[in-house]
Amino acid sequence: MSLDVDVPEGALARTLAGERVWLLPQRALWWPATGTVFVADVHLGKAATFRALGQPVPSGTTQDNLDRLSAVLEATRAARLVVLGDFLHAAAAQQARVLDPVHRWRERHAAVEVVLIRGNHDSRAGDPPASLRIRIEDEPHAMPPFAANHHPRTVAGAYALAGHLHPAVTLHGRAHERQRLACFCETPDLMILPAFGAFTGTTSAGMPADARCHAVGGGVVWAAPERT
Repeated sequence: MSLDVDVPEGALARTLAGERVWLLPQRALWWPATGTVFVADVHLGKAATFRALGQPVPSGTTQDNLDRLSAVLEATRAARLVVLGDFLHAAAAQQARVLDPVHRWRERHAAVEVVLIRGNHDSRAGDPPASLRIRIEDEPHAMPPFAANHHPRTVAGAYALAGHLHPAVTLHGRAHERQRLACFCETPDLMILPAFGAFTGTTSAGMPADARCHAVGGGVVWAAPERT
C-alpha cells in the first residue's frame, strides 16, 4: 500500500531493511509503503497522575499530545498508527478526565487502525478500554521486515523499532553552552524513537555505543554531530 502523500517538511529519509521510511520532526516515524506511522512513549495522563499526588504540574498535556497525534495522522493520511509502548502513563490515567478526550480523538480517526505494543507503563496502567478499539500486542510484534518493540533490543531476522529510552543528544556551543534535543537513535539493526509525549523528559544514557543520532529541533530532523 503506497500512499501518494507529500513528504512533510523537515523530515529525514532513511532506508531500513530495504524499506524507505521518514523520520518526522513531530517525533514520529512514517513508513509510507504501508501507510503506517510509528510513535513511542506517549504517556497520556502523566500530568494528571502527578496532580493526583498533589504536585502542581501543567494541565492540558493530554489534549496537546492528542492534537499532535492528529496532526501527524492527517499530514501523512496514515491508515495505521503503531504506538511502541507506554500509551497510558499509570493506572491514574484510567479516569474520565483523561479518557474522554482520548475517546473523542479515536472517533475523529475511526478509520485508522491503532496498534499498541505493550510497554512497561502499559503493564502498570492496564490496557486501554476496549471502546477505544486499540489492538494490543506484546513485543516483539512482527511487521516484516520490521519488529515492533517497546524495549530497545534487537530481533533476529528483523529490523527492530523501539522506544522506552526517551533518547536525546546534547549539543555544545562555542561559548560552552549546551542544548539537549530529542533524537532518533539508529544502529544497523535497531531504531529507537524519541518520546512523543510532551511531558516525558529525555536522557542521553543507555543508548547503544554505535548509535547514530538524528536530532529533532527547529522543525527539522538532522544528523547530529558524533557523540563523544
